[in-house]
Amino acid sequence: MAHVGPGLSRRAHPGRRLSPSPRLTWSLAALLPLAFLGVFFAWPVLAIVGLGLGDGGVLPVLARADTWDLVGFTLGQAAASTVLALVAGLPVAFLLARCRVRGTGVVRAAVMVPFVLPTVVVGLAFRALWPDGGVLPIVLANAFFNVAVVARTVGGLWARVDRRAEDAARALGASRVRAFTSVVLPSLAPAIGSAASVVFLFCATSFGVVLVLGGARHRTLETEIYLRTVELFDLSGAAALSLLQFVAVVAVLVVGGLARRRREQGLPLRVEPPRRPVGGERGVVVAAWLVVVALLTPVVGLVLRSLATDDGWSLAGYAALTGTGERGTLAVSGLDAAVNSVLVATDATLVALLVGVVSAVVLVGLRRHGSWFAETLDTALMLPLGVSAVTLGFGYLVTMDALPGDFRTSPLLVPLAQALVVTPLIVRIVLPVLRAVDERLRQAAATLGASPWRVWREVDLPLASRSLLAAAGFGFVVALGEFGATSFLARPDAPTLPVVIARLMSRPGQLNSQMAYAACALLMVVTTAAVLVIERLRVPSGGEF
Repeated sequence: MAHVGPGLSRRAHPGRRLSPSPRLTWSLAALLPLAFLGVFFAWPVLAIVGLGLGDGGVLPVLARADTWDLVGFTLGQAAASTVLALVAGLPVAFLLARCRVRGTGVVRAAVMVPFVLPTVVVGLAFRALWPDGGVLPIVLANAFFNVAVVARTVGGLWARVDRRAEDAARALGASRVRAFTSVVLPSLAPAIGSAASVVFLFCATSFGVVLVLGGARHRTLETEIYLRTVELFDLSGAAALSLLQFVAVVAVLVVGGLARRRREQGLPLRVEPPRRPVGGERGVVVAAWLVVVALLTPVVGLVLRSLATDDGWSLAGYAALTGTGERGTLAVSGLDAAVNSVLVATDATLVALLVGVVSAVVLVGLRRHGSWFAETLDTALMLPLGVSAVTLGFGYLVTMDALPGDFRTSPLLVPLAQALVVTPLIVRIVLPVLRAVDERLRQAAATLGASPWRVWREVDLPLASRSLLAAAGFGFVVALGEFGATSFLARPDAPTLPVVIARLMSRPGQLNSQMAYAACALLMVVTTAAVLVIERLRVPSGGEF
């Protein structure tokens, strides 16, 4: 008689109660991420929007011509940045996905560093090249941020597109360009659409870059919301602009979700090994390296600017970080702010890992059982990336006093705000890896009597451990440089380094300027080191970022 596993014998026993349906179980498990989003995202945002709507000033704001000028500039610069990021990112995606050449690891790290740099650091890097700012540096800086999104998202699919159809088209006489546009490009369209939607979302909600490079001349919805909330205290105007931004964000997320679903539901693809470039492919490789050089130019310029003074090269800015700046500009020293940044980013990463990993596990479970709720939850988890950080921060101050202990004065307030930004990125890294786990391994463990928790611990966790470590490192550097919500919530006696940099740049004095550029250089060094570690941990299916 064949042996029957204990898991099967329990299900067959007539005296046992039947377990709830898998869909219901996974839907209940989704309560943790939903509760996190509800308390620390939906509640504050709806509260601040409700305050604005209560003032009755939304319709007049929407009727003003300058409001739609803001909308036009926001969408226009985001569209231009997205096109530029796609043009620059596609050659890099080809190099990473299809080519076996020396230095590929350097390219992968070089395009990733800009994406995780603090926005205020990137703004100052381009300000060192364009002291007067303007539209062009804003577009270039936003594209600079997002080349990695295109390279990673498109490259991940390109590495699995079957070469045989392209080779057949070439054998039938099609030129290399014709074969690409007729065969390869349609296969890459879902990934390109997904990447474009994410890049557009990031560019439309860019805060630090526009604040540093745009000044008073060029404002987006994000910076205008900040101005109306913080300086003018115009809640109705800020609420109207937040509603416009929210509608645009939801539309972009829906488009991106549809593109991701098309990619995930496509036919099984071959894993194509990279090969040495031939013919015209060498030109694409050269273009990719030129993109890398262009990405490194602002970084090198920032380092040089941190060392340059009126009297020549000097480390005065770095040495001054142990103090509070010219005439006591800061409430604490730059070194204290750096320590506080590390502590806050660590707390934010731990919270984001908990919520992000649980969310990824729940999404995998829901999709395996065909639940329609999976796509809704996935979209909801991405929403914090597109809502104004200023709206969120002000909403915290309005609502958090209702929680036990008055969260407005809690040191956890800033980490929670940062965790909201980091969580969607962790989900995007971990989710594809968990979905790639062979279901037969899980079924075999369950047949041998393992509980769902033990199946996850013994099967999923070991296979996903490298991606979890990479997600933790990635989340840490993103939290370390978060500026939008932190600039609004951080107390003067406990600022983070990006907040200190912005304050130093807003005050006159050469020492303050040197300290700001030195702090930027230090953040950049930490970010680069973290990216190199993440690349060592990266797995082939390591997600979109």
